[in-house]
This record gives sequence, C-alpha cells and structure tokens, in this order.
Amino acid sequence: MERLGKVYNEFPRKFWVVVGVSFIDHVGGTLLFPFFSLYITQKFGVGMTEAGIILGLFSIFGLVGSMIGGAVTDKFGRRKLIIFGLIFSAISTLTLGLIKTYAMLIPLSMVIGLLSDIAGPAHNAMIADLLPEDKRQEGFGILRVSGNMAWIIGPTIGGFVATRSFLALFIMDAVISCIVAFLFFKFIPETKPRTAEHIEQVSLFKTFQGYGTALRDRAFMAFLVASVLMGLVYGQMYSSLSVFLNRVHDIQPSGFGFLLTLSAIVVILFQFSVTRKIKHFPPFLLMAVGTLFYMVGFGMFGFVTTYVLFALAIVVVTLGEMIVVPTSQGLAANFAPQEMRGRYMAVYGLSWSIPSTIGPGAAGVILDNLNPNLLWYIGGILCFVAAMGFYFLHLRLGREKRFIQEEAETASMD
Repeated sequence: MERLGKVYNEFPRKFWVVVGVSFIDHVGGTLLFPFFSLYITQKFGVGMTEAGIILGLFSIFGLVGSMIGGAVTDKFGRRKLIIFGLIFSAISTLTLGLIKTYAMLIPLSMVIGLLSDIAGPAHNAMIADLLPEDKRQEGFGILRVSGNMAWIIGPTIGGFVATRSFLALFIMDAVISCIVAFLFFKFIPETKPRTAEHIEQVSLFKTFQGYGTALRDRAFMAFLVASVLMGLVYGQMYSSLSVFLNRVHDIQPSGFGFLLTLSAIVVILFQFSVTRKIKHFPPFLLMAVGTLFYMVGFGMFGFVTTYVLFALAIVVVTLGEMIVVPTSQGLAANFAPQEMRGRYMAVYGLSWSIPSTIGPGAAGVILDNLNPNLLWYIGGILCFVAAMGFYFLHLRLGREKRFIQEEAETASMD
C-alpha cells in the first residue's frame, strides 16, 4: 500500500481522474465490442464477409474522423470534443441496436465511423498535456493496465447479457457513455496549453494545414511506417488468429477467449513494473526489442501445434506488447510540438487504422487460398523489418531522445 501511495503521488490528481473515467468508458466498450460481429451475423442473417465490410467501413471512416479530430482538438481544445464524442457514441450505439436491416447498417457505419473516432486524438493529447515528458511512458502504461482490467470485466458481463438480449448490451453501453460524459464535464477541466497559435486565433483551415508539418517530419514518418508494419501483424491477434486456431487446430471460441484473458492478466500483473524498469532505456531501442518479441510470438503460431505452446506464444506477444504500446504512445507525443499534439496523435493513429483496414482482408486471402501457416511466416518477416526500422531510428535519434529525457528528469528533480 505504501508503494502504491508513492506511485499515486508521482502523478497529478487530474491524471488519475482521467484514468478512472477512462476505465469506466472501457468497461462500456468491452461490453459490446467482442460480440459486435456475432450481433451482425445473427440479427441480419449474413456471413463474416458482410460483417467484415461493416468493420472495414468503421475503420476507413474512423481514419477520416480522427484526422478531423486532431485538427479540431488543437484548435478548440480537448474537453469539449471528448464530451461530444461520448454523447454521439451513446446515440449511435442505441441506433445500431434498433435498426432492422443490413442495408441501413452500411450508411450508418460510415457516419458512426466518421464521428465516433473524432475524439480519439483529444484523449491522447490530454494525457500528453497532463504529464511531463519523462512521465508519459509510465502514464500510458497505467492507462493500458486500466484498459486490460476493463477487458476482464466487460466481456464477462457482456457475454452473460448477450445470451439474453443484444439490445440490452447496446443500452448498457449508451448509458455508460452518458455517465462518462457527465464525469468529464463535472471533474475534468480543459488541458490544452495556451500557445502562440491559440493566442493568434489561427483559422481552422490553417490548423488543418498544420498536418503538412507532421507529414514532412521524416523521422516521425519513418516511425509511423515501422509502426504500420508492426501493426499489420499485431492486429491479427484480434482478427484472424481465432479463425486460424479454429480451422487449423480445432480450438473453440472459449479456448481462444482464455488466451485473450491470459494476455490481459499478464498485463495487469506486470505492465506497471515493466514500464518502470524500462523507462530509462532508449525508446527506439525498446521498440525494436518489443517488435522482436512480436516476431517470435506470432511466428510460433506457424510452427507449434499444442494449446500450451499457443498460450506460451500469447505470453511472448504480450511481453512485447507491454514494451511497445506505452513506449510508442509516449514517443508519438514527444515528437509533437506542444501546439500540434492533436494533429500528431491523429497521424499516429494511422499505425492502427491502416492495419485494421487492410490486415484482416489480406489475412483472409492467405487463410482461404494458401498454406495457413504462411500468414505467420510473413508476419515474422514484417516484424523483423519493423524492428530494423526502429533500430535504425535508434542509431539516428537515440542519443537525442535520451538527452531530452534526461534533461526532463533533471528539471523535474530540481
């Protein structure tokens, strides 16, 4: 308890309020998300191809919404945009639960994808606003722990409710979104720092032009490309892996669910201690090491054939995840000038939106037409290439980033 109290005091109170509110929000999301594909196939009598189209539309239009949100949050702030996103999420969730035909689902998914992700960059920018540079990696690690706690609670309740009523799931998620919106309104103030861009009242059009600065940042774009390659492989954990294990090794959904639960438990038990131990190491080197864990873990699925080894592979992947996720989020925030955090975080969102858009379809082509194990051989190669990309960035920028971190730590001690 004394150690937990010390950790609590190392971070500002506003940060812990955001963590608590985000946990509640994640519980609502995990009530529904794991069962959304099942809802589409059962309610509308369609196959996984049609469900995949809907998920792809969410990702594509979510990418556009995120880019809009990055500019808007840099122009107008974080708090209002987050509250808008939560209220819209509640309305759209209820609408999804009430529509009657698959044809209505297609245009609705475009609108929801566009607006539901508009607040994504604001969330990450708010964390960067609240924490000094030397604390961001740990802060994102803490958020990750709270998110994985939600993954243990949400799907358990959601599975129980879904067997009785899918509509009840949508209603519960909408109610939780409204509660979280109220908590943000009541307890979390605006965090956007006042900058020259803010004082000069720069036009929204000029704010959008600021994306050019991020796209011309060669080091940031190299980081993004390596992250996309890595994300193409990591995303298979939540898309094609369950199909692969079922088709090739006859692993039932309950068995796959245990693997995801195992991953969440490992994160809850070890994420914070891992983040604290690695925070003094060069961040790009950590990205390379974490991606090599991905290479080994996902590559194992192409070679092993027993459930125990599948569980071991998931643990190896999770070890890499505990290194990569908080480090990459901290790096993305540190790349950004203070007045452009929202836009940089929106561009960084490409590292998961591109893989989530093209990854499942590409994996489906391999699983349906070629040797299924080839998916994991290719994944291992992509992870190796990404790891080399991160290592190259370490050689070019590692010393610079370490200097920045040490300087921030010295300032915080003073």
